Amino acid sequence: MKNLILIFAVALFFSCNSNAQKPETKEKETFEISKTDAEWKKDLTEQEYYVLRQAGTERSFSSNLNKEYSEGIFHCAACDTPLFKSDHKFNSGTGWPSFDREIEGNVAFSTDSNLGYIRTEEHCGTCGGHLGHVFNDGPRNTTGKRHCINGVSLKFVPKK
Repeated sequence: MKNLILIFAVALFFSCNSNAQKPETKEKETFEISKTDAEWKKDLTEQEYYVLRQAGTERSFSSNLNKEYSEGIFHCAACDTPLFKSDHKFNSGTGWPSFDREIEGNVAFSTDSNLGYIRTEEHCGTCGGHLGHVFNDGPRNTTGKRHCINGVSLKFVPKK
């Protein structure tokens, strides 16, 4: 009986070692703007570096851009690439700036499974900075998408 329990315990131990618990290995993409880690640290604030370069997430409801609805364009805070139009911004109630679409060609997408399930991650198409994630729970009367973006990864440029 002890041998049976030991075999069961060993089998259970190895079955818990799934791929969801292993760090994801991503192929390194090449972006038009490429800097060393030291250069990014020098050019970005600590919070911008954490989100844009380390794929961090800012606290919900902490960004001034969450309630920014003036006419203009939201650019990448790291490289100034235009990413989202204010016309496509909506209040998702999540505490992060949300858009129903990106400026086509300026946002890159990848698969993120760091939390044990698959999500679509968004990056600046020019510098590769982490922006947030896109979900299928956006406004049904437009695209049905919710681009949930960290405000610290954006800078707002009002229309002149």
